[in-house]
Amino acid sequence: MSDRKSIWTLDALNALRSALGKWYQEQARPLPWRTRPSLYRTVVSEFMCQQTQIETVLPYFERWMNQFPDFNTLASAPESAVLKAWEGLGYYNRARNLHKLAREITTRTQLPSTPEEWKELPGIGPYTAAAISSINDRFPAAVVDGNVIRVIARLTADATPFKGNAEAVKTIQPIANLLLDSEAPGDHNQAVMELGATVCLKARPLCLLCPLKTWCAGVRSGEPERFPVLVRRASEKVIQARVFLISNEQLLLERAPVGARRLADLAELPRAEMLPEKACGRLLATRHRGISHQRITERIYEGTAASYGETICSSSGLFWHPLATLDSITLSGPHRRWINELLAATR
Repeated sequence: MSDRKSIWTLDALNALRSALGKWYQEQARPLPWRTRPSLYRTVVSEFMCQQTQIETVLPYFERWMNQFPDFNTLASAPESAVLKAWEGLGYYNRARNLHKLAREITTRTQLPSTPEEWKELPGIGPYTAAAISSINDRFPAAVVDGNVIRVIARLTADATPFKGNAEAVKTIQPIANLLLDSEAPGDHNQAVMELGATVCLKARPLCLLCPLKTWCAGVRSGEPERFPVLVRRASEKVIQARVFLISNEQLLLERAPVGARRLADLAELPRAEMLPEKACGRLLATRHRGISHQRITERIYEGTAASYGETICSSSGLFWHPLATLDSITLSGPHRRWINELLAATR
């Protein structure tokens, strides 16, 4: 990759930056954190958009801003309210870290402004630190996320087989630094990410509409979709039996431990192995979801052990919750949908 840097003369770099900047000014989506920018809105959007599509984030962002309009309001909120507002976005440690960050920010007399200062705060890695500091403080730091990796790998026709995101970032970061418009780093970073999200798509990229096609080696190769070359981690198939059990207008649920790696302190339908033998009756539904590299099949059975009552609840993590107030607790997004479907079908 390093020898490819030599193809970028100063004139070529300036022309590329100008074309990208003009395209961004004309074509950028009017996202709420762009149309009404602030440090807080930038921070929240960066946390929400990690590993989540913007279309999914938008309604959550608006509701979040209504409930927690600034760092102080978020910092003073209980964690249960924060997780409830995040319900359905997944990767809940993002919400916990955003909550911790707000509490840290409110204790400081001076706000962070450089990537190194931002990386001292909870949940802030190199990408997020570069994004926030470049957008809010015009700090000349180039971001590298999945969209940027795709744009630059195609721009340079880099066929390096990347074994993971960290390896890709290590290879792409020097080129991102070289291309960065230091006069407008925030707009430049957002422009590259916007290009990857709306034009330089994973499949069937819209090359004819791309402002960088003049400089793109991937376009010249005739096969831009070949780049980047990502060696995906093998997926792991998991099968999990769950139980849908109602007694006295209450639903049996299982809460994940506070220290759990995933879904900490969130509720889901109980795993069958947590219940007494023969607790499963007929199969009600089969559902699928993915978490990281796992592809999970969840078979939900009708519960037949309502008479166990207190014996069931003595098991670790199990509890009864009234059907009338299910909206008041935080469930994982998939289980919220599945429970609602099952209630509609069985009540």
